[in-house]
Amino acid sequence: MLSHLSIRDIVLIERLDIDFSAGLSVLTGETGAGKSILLDSLSLALGARGDASLVRHGAAQGQVTAVFDLPAAHPAREFLRENAIDDEGDVILRRMQTADGRTRVFINDQPASVALMRQVGRALVEIHGQHDERALVDTAAHRDLLDAFGGLGARVEAVREAWRVWRGAEQELARHRAKVEAAAREADFLRASVEELSKLDPQPGEETSLADERARMMRAEKTAADIADAQEVLSGQASPLPQLASLLRRLQRKAQEAPGLLEEIITSLDEALISLDAAQSCVEEALRATEFDPQRLEEAEERLFALRAAARKHNVMVDDLAALRDRMDNDLADLDAGEERLGQLEKEAVSRREAYDEAARVLSEGRRMTAEALAEAVMAELPALKLERARFIVNMDSEPDDRMEDGIDRVEFWVQTNPGTRAGPIMKIASGGELSRFLLALKVALADRGSAPTLVFDEIDTGVGGAVADAIGQRLARLATRIQVLSVTHAPQVAARANTHYLIAKSGGHDHVTTGVAVMDDDARQEEIARMLAGATVTDEARAAAERLLRENAAAAE
Repeated sequence: MLSHLSIRDIVLIERLDIDFSAGLSVLTGETGAGKSILLDSLSLALGARGDASLVRHGAAQGQVTAVFDLPAAHPAREFLRENAIDDEGDVILRRMQTADGRTRVFINDQPASVALMRQVGRALVEIHGQHDERALVDTAAHRDLLDAFGGLGARVEAVREAWRVWRGAEQELARHRAKVEAAAREADFLRASVEELSKLDPQPGEETSLADERARMMRAEKTAADIADAQEVLSGQASPLPQLASLLRRLQRKAQEAPGLLEEIITSLDEALISLDAAQSCVEEALRATEFDPQRLEEAEERLFALRAAARKHNVMVDDLAALRDRMDNDLADLDAGEERLGQLEKEAVSRREAYDEAARVLSEGRRMTAEALAEAVMAELPALKLERARFIVNMDSEPDDRMEDGIDRVEFWVQTNPGTRAGPIMKIASGGELSRFLLALKVALADRGSAPTLVFDEIDTGVGGAVADAIGQRLARLATRIQVLSVTHAPQVAARANTHYLIAKSGGHDHVTTGVAVMDDDARQEEIARMLAGATVTDEARAAAERLLRENAAAAE
């Protein structure tokens, strides 16, 4: 419930702190005292649209803080946790509005958005007036109220789960069908490509190894020509080795004839022959090392060129050709098995849809039974509200083929205000005063089901008096036994039934006027109700009538 409201510098309110209690609280005061300002301030803290004109003249900013005492299991706490906001203790909504039009929002002292504040506010407070449409304009809300009245939450959740499963099956079917259709369009290309790549049989890393082998053989080919030239010089017909060997032998024979003359020459020639012989051996070894098969070079080049051509054709890297072949092969396998899998998915989608249809049918039956009970409960409240000739109708259209997440039903509250007139949507048929009384009857019928923990009624008793005002007061008091009810009222019959009575009044002079709110004791309360009965001049008769009204309501409450 709303436990505290703090307002600073909003229109005529300079500084105001109000503590609220459970039950029925009424706010009264003369016209223009500031009752609407109080509700505008509360609405601001609930996420209503901000406006620079709300800031008190001369102030830089205004601020409203609303504090709520909620049970641990209240849905608003779960909503806060989902949005990473601490929900320990009281829930505190604070709104700051600056004179230049900017606004700041805090929930439990954490910065938040206006949209988030509005969502939280809707779960905490409902404000209803003669011309307020929020509770009745949205037909989706009508369906939610009907479900809440009938306790159909479990059935609704079953339908939502069946909807999610069915939609998931339909989406999987659509994805697979698209895949099969795409594969079918490319089947010829896929088969030709798989055949080509399978024949080519590319291996990971093959491009690198082939390129290295090709480069090595090409380098060997160029080097081998020079080595062959060296071999021709050393071992060919023009080789100097035979001549040098012959010369060495002749000199060796002559060495004895000329001692000391040829020894160094013979030694040098001998060393030269040994070196040339060693060079000849090295050349032959180098030739053997550079030997390669030209056919192998041709094969390597052809293989390398074939791999790179396939990679360009399919716009992938050479090393990715094997994976591409496998993917295409899998796509072909999907195509081959696609029809069978498609049939399975179609059967599953049908099965899931039938499960949804059954859950929706069960929910729809429950809604129809609940619709009759809700209409009867609301109708039972209407005679005392001087709507005895009116009818409240829960209009429900069910279309099995119109599947929605919340079922197959469209629910809308209709009314017929007088016999013989055409029934129609409540927002179009009921007048302002009738609308507020229909709303009150609906809220009483719903009690604490499908309602925020705090209800605010803004002058829903306008234009009625006597027995009707008393009937409104009775129903507000009855409603307040289940949830917190705040009512801005001009009807003494309503004010007399309150658990707590607040007086809204202006104070100050011509240049400084402020609005204040005070909790009234028994004497002050009797005087205020007397004023509401008598008008500007409070008479003794009015005081006696106020005392009697308070005494009778106190006895009825006991």
